[in-house]
Amino acid sequence: METSNSSMTILLAEADRPDQLLIERAIAQARPGSKLRVVASGTELLEYLYRRGAYANASVAPRPAMILLELKTLSSDAWGALETIKRDPQLRRIPVVVLTTYRRAEDIVRSYDVGANSFITKPLTYQGLVDIMQVFHRYWFELVDLPTEP
Repeated sequence: METSNSSMTILLAEADRPDQLLIERAIAQARPGSKLRVVASGTELLEYLYRRGAYANASVAPRPAMILLELKTLSSDAWGALETIKRDPQLRRIPVVVLTTYRRAEDIVRSYDVGANSFITKPLTYQGLVDIMQVFHRYWFELVDLPTEP
């Protein structure tokens, strides 16, 4: 996995185009140099990770250091993708952070039961999102030691 702050790839699984753009802007503002890739479904997320179809080329689909997963816009597709990722020995070490609109107790419990590494509720303001992305980057890429690929 990439762990250099300057070349780190974050994979965002988010179907809502306005939210994609806001998250992309917030990440760019919070941590310039991060590479954000976006997929719009759980199926597309798995195609990216397994380098199938449009993502067959490694330059188009670099292995992400982190996955941000929206549950609500992807619906049941997101749960299946999360379960697949966490069952696969080649993928399960990639941290998956649920970044979602709604804070429901059952979603929090299920996320951790399935293997999510964190659960974050999206804030109501853009500045709140930037603040979260700053803390997110500091925690995951400056404080935590992530595994690297052999």
